[in-house]
Amino acid sequence: MAKPKKQPRPKAVTPKGFRDYFGQEVTQRTEMLRAIADVYHQYGFDALESSAVETVEALGKFLPDVDRPNEGVFAWQEVDENDKGDWMALRYDLTAPLARVYAQHRNDLPTPYRRYAMGPVWRNEKPGPGRYRQFYQCDADTVGTASMAADAEICAMLSDTLETVGIPRGDYLVRVNNRKVLNGVLEAMGLGEDVAARDNVLRTIDKFDKVGEQGVRELLTTGRLDASGAFIDGVGLSEDQAEPVIAFLTSKAAETAGTLANLRAAVGDSKIGADGIAELEQIGTLLDAGGYGADRIEIDPSVVRGLGYYTGPVYEAELTFEIFDEKGRKRQFGSVSGGGRYDDLVKRFTGQEVPATGVSIGVDRLLAALREKGRIAAQATGPVVVTVMDRDRMADYQAMVAELRNAGIRAEVYLGNPKNFGNQLKYADKRNSPIAVIEGGDEKASGIVQIKDLILGAKIAESATLEEWKERPSQFEVSRGDLVAKVREILDSQD
Repeated sequence: MAKPKKQPRPKAVTPKGFRDYFGQEVTQRTEMLRAIADVYHQYGFDALESSAVETVEALGKFLPDVDRPNEGVFAWQEVDENDKGDWMALRYDLTAPLARVYAQHRNDLPTPYRRYAMGPVWRNEKPGPGRYRQFYQCDADTVGTASMAADAEICAMLSDTLETVGIPRGDYLVRVNNRKVLNGVLEAMGLGEDVAARDNVLRTIDKFDKVGEQGVRELLTTGRLDASGAFIDGVGLSEDQAEPVIAFLTSKAAETAGTLANLRAAVGDSKIGADGIAELEQIGTLLDAGGYGADRIEIDPSVVRGLGYYTGPVYEAELTFEIFDEKGRKRQFGSVSGGGRYDDLVKRFTGQEVPATGVSIGVDRLLAALREKGRIAAQATGPVVVTVMDRDRMADYQAMVAELRNAGIRAEVYLGNPKNFGNQLKYADKRNSPIAVIEGGDEKASGIVQIKDLILGAKIAESATLEEWKERPSQFEVSRGDLVAKVREILDSQD
């Protein structure tokens, strides 16, 4: 009789496109989210925590199809008695759930409704370097008002948020544009109703940051050779038709008034374009009144994010300092946040237009930026470790830890095998602990404890001579009653 086959052990690997986050990273993210929430709360926004799962119908954008029923999202079909249940999906952002929440609870919510939300989102897309299928977003939105004051407020709040988390003024810029102005440019080109031609032009405009003015001109007309030497077909517009797009993309002037004047020339007689420019002017006036100058927030026509999604003002926060890429080349860090006005999203549920505007911050990118600037320590400080010299005196060690914790000091007792004291210190090093507390039998009898400054000890061990070692001891003997005071003193000296 054949032996039954053993069930193979599962592979201990992270699913493709996902990653694990350990203590320090989780703590840093939590602290950042708390700081952002404080700013949002100060601006009068209320917290909302909606379901991580929505019906695909509610999400709207990534409806299932026959060939790939979970395109863009992680989706599955519920099974009912007829084997035909609803399609469900993990949320791909925090805005689509907000539209559903507002439509569902609008009679119970204030108007306007101001909410912020934070949490993970999931996208079933091809992963790449630094691009994961699960990541954190941090959103704030105002639903139910068409006032440009709401958009100006979002931009001001975004500026304040960046400075609060540690991005100094001069290292970021919030750039503002308006989708209506772009629609006006398309009208000036004679493409008002030609959907296919409009889409082609919009895709080309979106490449402006990569190919520049001449590249866009070539792509709008006859085509161009890319960096690899391959020829990319152009949209086929004439030079005259392409000119309003170029005028639009290059209309940014040194002063806001000059930028607006250039935009007026680019949209010609288009009413929707003129409306968009008037909205930008309102936003600029409101921001100036609040003390937010062009060094923090500026009108920039090259911002063309979310071409098919937004209906009015759009904004993007860009970090302007330089970093080195994996090949050692200098480049700007780039965008960490974006948003805009989306007046049609709630309409899918209610049939009535509900104005809304909001912003989303990419938390992981913002954390990476702070690490680049040295605003977050490369390694977080661990707890004070109370070592165990006598396992029968665990109650004494627990009493020490309780005193430290009651004084607001992070601390723990070593809970491994205490037989080898060296292993206890290795454990403390691995935890990046700042201090080790030692109390053996002799210390207990004398009413003292030894307090070892592990940070100073590591520095001395790196380069100190024997004489320097003696002059700068890293271990202190204090009375048992002075334990908390001495630990606090050492911690303060390490900051």
